[in-house]
Amino acid sequence: MLSKPIYEALPYGYLLLGGLAISLLDSAIAQSAGIVLFLAGSKIYSLRSDNRRTDLKSRRKKGIIPRFIYEHMPTLYLLGALLVLKLESTHSPVISLVLVSYAAYLALRRSQYRKHKIVKVEIAS
Repeated sequence: MLSKPIYEALPYGYLLLGGLAISLLDSAIAQSAGIVLFLAGSKIYSLRSDNRRTDLKSRRKKGIIPRFIYEHMPTLYLLGALLVLKLESTHSPVISLVLVSYAAYLALRRSQYRKHKIVKVEIAS
């Protein structure tokens, strides 16, 4: 069994290692493995985030984007920013900064509704 700090850091570690593999390694196989690792971290983060939602299911809005894509939007924007940086264009840093900023915005907004709350039930006698 993993200790809680290590368990909580695993998806971030996968995202970090995948991002480093994408940005630092030149081999197509290594970059592909980095993308797979990045997406695995995104999936684990998404599963934990969904489990920690505190908003009621009845109050959630139905969107046009399928749920399995919607849940991964912040990390997909981050992955897009990493891939755009690999292009080495003159506009790549600006586009990547915009994508990273929007990913951070989405992650912060979602974190407001994904915290554990202990519900106390009192029985009247």
